[in-house]
Formats: sequence, C-alpha cells, structure tokens
Amino acid sequence: MSDGFVARSLDEIRFWSRIMKEHSLFIKLGLRCEDTQLINEAQQFFYIFEQIETKSHELTLNTDPGQMAQFNAEVYNAVSYIWAYKRKLLGLILHCKLAGANLFPLLIDHTSREANYFRNRLSQLNQGQLEPLPDAIIDENVFFLRIMADHAKFISHLLDPSERKLVDQAQDFSRDFDQLLFQAVDLDSMRPQSQTHPLLSQFLDQNRVSVKALRDFKKTARDLIEACRIKSIIHPLLADHVFREAERFLEIIDMFEMALAGKPSASKH
Repeated sequence: MSDGFVARSLDEIRFWSRIMKEHSLFIKLGLRCEDTQLINEAQQFFYIFEQIETKSHELTLNTDPGQMAQFNAEVYNAVSYIWAYKRKLLGLILHCKLAGANLFPLLIDHTSREANYFRNRLSQLNQGQLEPLPDAIIDENVFFLRIMADHAKFISHLLDPSERKLVDQAQDFSRDFDQLLFQAVDLDSMRPQSQTHPLLSQFLDQNRVSVKALRDFKKTARDLIEACRIKSIIHPLLADHVFREAERFLEIIDMFEMALAGKPSASKH
C-alpha cells in the first residue's frame, strides 16, 4: 500500500458515499406512492450510505491501511448492491412497468454509471492498480464529460418551460458537452498515439473552460432555486448535488494539469 492509499480511499468514499445517499433520496422522491417495496429499498440504501459517510469522517489519515482496505471492501459491496438496484429500476422503467414515475431512464442510467465508477475506484485502490497518468486523463474526462452533458439535459428538462432563457442556456451546455465528449472519445480511440503531452494539455485546457462555465451556471441556478427566485421542479439538494460534481471534475482537471507539469499536488484523487 502506498503512503497515499488511506488519503485517496477516504477522499473517494467521503465524496461518493454522499452522492450515493442523495441518489437514494432522489429515486425515492421520484417513485409512485404505490411503489412501496422500491421506496423501502431506496430508503434502506439512504441509511446504508449515510452510515458509510459518517464512518468515513470518523476515520483519519492515520488509519491502518489494512483497516482501510477492509472498509473499502465493505463499501464496494454496498455500492454493488445499489448499482444492481438502479439497473433493476431502469429495466422496470424501460419496460413501462413504472408508468407515471418521475424518473427519467437516462437519470437512472446516469446514477448507475456513477455507482460503477465508484466501485471500480475502490477495487483499483485495494488492488494497487490505479491507471497510468495518460490513461487516467482520457478515461476520467470521458466519464465526467458525459456526466456533465447529462446534467445539462436534466436541468433543461426540470426547469419550468416558462424559464426560457435558463432552458436555452442549459441546452447550449448540453450541446457543448456533447461535442467535448465526442472529441474525448476520438482521443480515446487514437491512443496510445494520441497520448502526447501537447495534446493532453490542450485537451485539459479546453475542457476546463467549459466545466468552469457550467459549474458557475449550476451555482447560479442552485442559489436562485434556494432563494425561490426561479420556477422549476428541481429539488434544492439536487441543484447542489450537480454543482458539487462539477467542482469535483474541476479539481481532477487541476490535479492532472499539475501532474503533466511535473508539479506536486495536494489533491487526493
């Protein structure tokens, strides 16, 4: 285990366990009142990830690496179960067995991709097999660019249609991130030849500009929703949730840029 193993593990679990907990809440709120079994399952996942989040904040950087590895394995199992639950929900929605539920299929797929990302990271940490920097740069950006594109789509669909200006802005971000994602996929298919320092550096620079703009848009939307100044069906916690994920992406881009420049980074990613 490297010196950064405990720090990296705690950072991932503290961030993503909160995300999983909130997914459980959003799913519960979107289900029909008669879906009592599915609602109870969502509530149970909320409690599970709330407990995981609490425990992660009780552990410290001085935690024994063996204890940390055991906790990672326990969290991995919990994430695998919520991933399976989300895929079950997706199947029910796509087979029209939850007609009237307020859950987009893409939203459920989106949350399951995040669960899969989380459990893969836990597995990599415990196996000591984190990707080399050039691969990590492309893979992380492909993942997060799609997440950001999804967020823009969700925001545009959950704003009240009368909020025309904000809806247009969200749709513009959706198109922008779709294009960035396509570029990232192209860079991905060209590897390893595409993994030159100049190309990766430009790739990060370009993505940073758009992610920062989207992050600022999300912050404004969150603040307006919390102040009840715009019309939408967006839960205030959901607005903050997508803002935090954009912040996370920016932190990862910062870490990659520093690594490419050969500078030490305080980031735990």
